[in-house]
Amino acid sequence: MASFIFATGIENSYPTVPTRDGGRRRVDEMEKTCHYKRWREDFHLTKELGIQFLRYGPPYYRTHAGPGKYDWDFADETFAALRKLGIAPIVDLCHFGVPDWIGDFQNADWPHYFAEYARAFAERFRWVRLYTPVNEIFVTATFSAKNGWWNEALTSERAFVAAMKNLCKANVLAMKRILEVQPEAIFIQSESSEYFHAAEPDCANNADFLNEMRFLPFDLSYGYAVSAEMYQYLLENGMTREEYLWFQSSHLRQYCVMGNDYYAANEHMVHCDGSVTGSGEIFGYYVITNQYYGRYRIPVMHTETNTSDNPVWWLQKEWANLHRLKVDGVPVLGFTWYSLQDQVDWDTVLREDNGNVNHCGLVSLDRQINPVGHAYRDLAAKWRNILPMESSVLSLCV
Repeated sequence: MASFIFATGIENSYPTVPTRDGGRRRVDEMEKTCHYKRWREDFHLTKELGIQFLRYGPPYYRTHAGPGKYDWDFADETFAALRKLGIAPIVDLCHFGVPDWIGDFQNADWPHYFAEYARAFAERFRWVRLYTPVNEIFVTATFSAKNGWWNEALTSERAFVAAMKNLCKANVLAMKRILEVQPEAIFIQSESSEYFHAAEPDCANNADFLNEMRFLPFDLSYGYAVSAEMYQYLLENGMTREEYLWFQSSHLRQYCVMGNDYYAANEHMVHCDGSVTGSGEIFGYYVITNQYYGRYRIPVMHTETNTSDNPVWWLQKEWANLHRLKVDGVPVLGFTWYSLQDQVDWDTVLREDNGNVNHCGLVSLDRQINPVGHAYRDLAAKWRNILPMESSVLSLCV
């Protein structure tokens, strides 16, 4: 019988961002954190920290070279090493970006190409059973098509709905294609746990609408019926009735674990002029994840958190939230400190290439264990075999 999942991840964001001269550049966090050069060391550090599960994936934009064309060289090396070390990968297939030949998330053909890629990966690495097909759909669609920061850099509701639709369709199709090859696959979604607070009474309706919108990635991926207001919003902004019914007919929840990511930046203040600003932590992981669980009633995993501001304290706080949630009856399967290494330029959401190191990882970019790494190793050692197993998903992991 396997124990509670303690995981970390290798940060592998790779969106494109606009440049000042009107061009675009690709951000690759694996490159910025020197993972391509030091991946063997990173895997051994994961093992040294006593972590048995790793959110990890090959750089999708490099691996998917064209329709039906794949470059598996890096994946072959790294996944063979993970298997040899006994580290179970939670395979991150798409993390904030697509190959150049696809264009961006407005491309309606992309979900089918991505599903082919997902099946090809599953066929090549049949021993892998844990997947995150598309990482943080809400964040990807918002930053790419609503805020104008990444990829297509658009700022309209219609572009947001198109991105959301394509991301969720890619997610569902990938799950279906993987299951054709690996029927014991489990999909640990990784989705930001958001909440929108009304700054004043007159903003309450707008906040309520945004609090319905935050559920769209899970609603569409799990075939959960949206509210009448949200349905009208989707149709007014480009989704057809047939497309919505297609999502409703996709019944894959029995293969899924709801991954909830939580950072202080996930809570927002809605103002009466229509603007939305960060509120900092008000409710926290316990309250917000309880809302998501109450909606979907499927097993939960805390799939991301970190901070560079007193990270040891943040780890203790997040763990206390998760443990209380589990004690109160929510089937929580695992916890993740993300990521293994310190990150680079997330203070500007990857939009500026400043080389600023964000000291939030379990280890430094010099591959020295940070204080939060020692704290996480100790926490996992103490709790791993005390928390009961909630689901047969854990028996599939290693």
